[in-house]
Amino acid sequence: MSSVTMAAVAAHFGRDVERTLAKLPGIISQARERGADLLVLPDATIGGYLGDLRHPGGEEGGLPAAVEIDGPEVAAVAAMSGDMTVCFGLSERAVIDGEDVRFNTAVCVTGDGVIGTHRKVHLPLGESEAYRAGDEFVAFDSPVGRVGMLIDFDKTFPEAARTLALDGAEVIACLSAWPASVTDRSDRIRNDRQAHLFDLYDCARAAENQVYLVSSNQTGVLGGLRFLGQAKVVDPAGEIVAKTWAKGGLAVAEADVSASVARARRSLDHIHQRAEHAYRLTTRA
Repeated sequence: MSSVTMAAVAAHFGRDVERTLAKLPGIISQARERGADLLVLPDATIGGYLGDLRHPGGEEGGLPAAVEIDGPEVAAVAAMSGDMTVCFGLSERAVIDGEDVRFNTAVCVTGDGVIGTHRKVHLPLGESEAYRAGDEFVAFDSPVGRVGMLIDFDKTFPEAARTLALDGAEVIACLSAWPASVTDRSDRIRNDRQAHLFDLYDCARAAENQVYLVSSNQTGVLGGLRFLGQAKVVDPAGEIVAKTWAKGGLAVAEADVSASVARARRSLDHIHQRAEHAYRLTTRA
């Protein structure tokens, strides 16, 4: 596929799974009408996010509903997707060594089923009380090319996106439930520290790896958290080419992804011009 139309969603998804499954066909149809080949929905699309990062599960309603990757909820989204590639987040129920555990997970589907998954590796604040951390970053082949996925706080760490780029990803889908600052609140989203960092990380991760980054996010309020929106598509130069700002909507951009990535790397190739011998990957003892 030479030209790819990428769409990032800013929208509110709460705890009611059935309501979400009833809402998604409209969003997917809207993206299809705008020609989207790749649609990136937020983290926690299915089941909603935590309402309190300090004491997850302590708020009214407890933790989000957890679903299985091979369960009916994921199958329903795959069926809606048809020939579109759709990434979305959920609270995953899994059994590891006989123990029931939860992961904050991103899933990528087409009408044929699941083609990729990613379990969030970096867990901020109290998230580790609700979820087990994932342990790898792996890209995968899709109808829109080679794709990698990150879940919100993962993008804070340059090594995460770099690992996906080294694994051949030319598009990184970053699914977020990224709230405004809970420690330094601002009356205006545009002045919020987390709003600034959210955009900064998106642009930096795209530019330093010379890839497209498709960044989705939740909107609205859940518990004590107010989500930022700011869904966007960032090109390999780190330029935002489509954005929703704080309101719900679709950020849509079309590009010849492989050609754009190759052009960005023609003179200054950040992947192949690395000096691995000079880097420290662990802290000094």
